[in-house]
Amino acid sequence: MMKEFTPAPDSASIVSVTDRVKPVALGMGVTSVHFLGPRAAFVGSEENVAFVDAKGEISTVAVHSGGILSAASDGKRLVMGGDDGKVVALDARGEVTLLATDPKRRWIDAVALHPDGAYAWSAGKTATVKSGKAEEKSLEVPSTVGGLAFAPKGLRLAIAHYNGATLWFPNMEGSAEFLPWAGSHLGVTFSPDNKFLVTTMHEAALHGWRLADNRHMRMTGYPGRVRSMSWSAGGKGLATSGADTVIIWPFASKDGPMGKEPAMLAPLQARVAVVACHPKNDIFAAGYSDGTVLMVRLEDGAEILVRRNGTPPVAGLAWNAKGTLLAFADENGDGGLLEL
Repeated sequence: MMKEFTPAPDSASIVSVTDRVKPVALGMGVTSVHFLGPRAAFVGSEENVAFVDAKGEISTVAVHSGGILSAASDGKRLVMGGDDGKVVALDARGEVTLLATDPKRRWIDAVALHPDGAYAWSAGKTATVKSGKAEEKSLEVPSTVGGLAFAPKGLRLAIAHYNGATLWFPNMEGSAEFLPWAGSHLGVTFSPDNKFLVTTMHEAALHGWRLADNRHMRMTGYPGRVRSMSWSAGGKGLATSGADTVIIWPFASKDGPMGKEPAMLAPLQARVAVVACHPKNDIFAAGYSDGTVLMVRLEDGAEILVRRNGTPPVAGLAWNAKGTLLAFADENGDGGLLEL
């Protein structure tokens, strides 16, 4: 059995961590959290992004003229899509740049960022990529795009949609490759070693493909939809929400999770809403539907309480690049910053 350790409520270890959290009250709904340089960026559900520095000071920047539907960050900038049909970028200085406007003013449902600065967005069935000074390249897929992700190496885009996913090299004609699997595919992610592709589904399941031979990987058993995924440091495990424990699928071998059982850590009487793995160590943070936030060690499942329950669901979790700061917020915009 996995070793589990939950400190008692009056434990010094709980007091030392929970009391070190700097509270953040943003006064707006939050959909995700990211770090841009030293500051946490809390993406609001409408119009604004709130920057919070290590002292807990808040400054707000208007980025859209309506709802913010999608966001992605590489630690240097935050790219967002809105229901105003615009794709914008926000940098660490708080400067907003308009990247694109959909000609039909359709909603920008998904965005993605590549480490070399390329970015992608989708509106309806169309995915578009812009890389450097090259012209925009667009691809129409069979149905509305559910999610986008760039491969860690090379300019290759994964597009999740109904009945599968499409892999596309925008700079190569005729390079779109269809990976079929029945059902509606939403979020999508490449493994850090570029060997696997995994999608979240409208059903309570994940689906994956081993890219060397497109062999299928079924990851089922969830009581609810998986809305959050995060790769562990080194990419050996994929932590996921969707259950009352954090479910972590093993990806260390060439077969990935095929024929293997996942680890199930940090059980609570609440559904896991968001997961975020530490960038350097085998630790993850988990936010729950009752507002609880835990830090958990992958090796033995040892837990440390960061935030007690009693609030709306946690909507966002993020580590800074060094792994020394953890930021979180619930759906109402109440959260905190923890310096480790």
